[in-house]
Amino acid sequence: MARDYYGILGVEQGADAAEIKRAYRRLARELHPDVNPDAAAQERFREVSAAYEVLTDPEKRRIVDLGGDPLDPRGGGGGAGGGDPFAGFGGFSDIMDAFFGGTAAGGRGRGPRSRVQPGADALIRMELTLEECAAGVQRDLTVDTAVMCTQCQGSGCAEGTHPTACDTCGGSGEIQSVQRSFLGQVVTARPCPTCRGFGEVIPEPCRQCAGDGRVRSRRIVAVKIPAGVAEGMRVRLAGQGEVGAGGGPAGDLYVEVEEAPHEIFTRDGSDLHCTLPLPMTAAALGTTLPLTLLDGSVEEIGIEAGTQHGAVRTLRGKGMPRLRSTGRVDGYGDLLVHIEVAVPTRLDKEQTELLRELARLRGEEQPDLVGGARNGHGLFSRLRDTWGGR
Repeated sequence: MARDYYGILGVEQGADAAEIKRAYRRLARELHPDVNPDAAAQERFREVSAAYEVLTDPEKRRIVDLGGDPLDPRGGGGGAGGGDPFAGFGGFSDIMDAFFGGTAAGGRGRGPRSRVQPGADALIRMELTLEECAAGVQRDLTVDTAVMCTQCQGSGCAEGTHPTACDTCGGSGEIQSVQRSFLGQVVTARPCPTCRGFGEVIPEPCRQCAGDGRVRSRRIVAVKIPAGVAEGMRVRLAGQGEVGAGGGPAGDLYVEVEEAPHEIFTRDGSDLHCTLPLPMTAAALGTTLPLTLLDGSVEEIGIEAGTQHGAVRTLRGKGMPRLRSTGRVDGYGDLLVHIEVAVPTRLDKEQTELLRELARLRGEEQPDLVGGARNGHGLFSRLRDTWGGR
């Protein structure tokens, strides 16, 4: 019976070359004798390698798709059955990539890397009041970042000098070593320790930056914070971060907002909340109270007679501005005023008598009738009826 080469690699019959290659590399990393010395794993590795050889050869794969076995020594397509599955193996460099991270004999390395590297991003935090978050603010920040060396202009060389090719690696930036294995010669490459992979050395480094091409410097950066920002939001200043090594392009500077707590308002997205303490008498009789908003304007809050504890008054469009929005109502959140009815804790004799007289007039002299009823009405229902105007 013909072997299931697709099943050995764990791919579908219609798999393309890229899928077959990925499957082979995944299995090879697990089963290679240098990684897994188990005898069963070695045998499995030979099967996987043979399957990869067959399925990457168009003619052999055609035989498999017709139901034959190109590696069967009894026929069915001929091939290398019974011999070394690596004989004529065209994917040998794939094995090297999978295990050694290098190249096969005669392969090419990656070459020297550039001394000019992009800079890193920088982060600075800025504390803002709720008023500043609502109105937006522009500030000058003092930042300490790497900037380009003004003496060598990022080259890292002393004035009048230039980098020279590395004598150790000959300018390639890599040192190659040859190892022997049962698979043959393997050439591996590592960065040159002399030039650190750059392929060139600086004979006379700049005295100001010691050859790095950049120095630390404190500078002033202007930042504009838009109206409506909130805790944790970041404003990006392109190209204001760390300058890269060798005078490479600078990263970005991010300004992260820290919102300070407010003594009156709390924030929920674009909405604001505040608590308005209200005397018991004002809640019963109704009144009008002034409330100073974040922008300094004063809003009159109308309290209707009979307002209950926990009632909420919503002022549309009086909250925080929404980012990148226009218009007072659509571009702003709401202000929710939570009414907190304050019950007096200390009463003088006259006040006590007045409240007792009020309780007598309202028929509320017996607070013990919480669950009971009088004339068919309990205390709660009577309170509801009386405060509701019935």
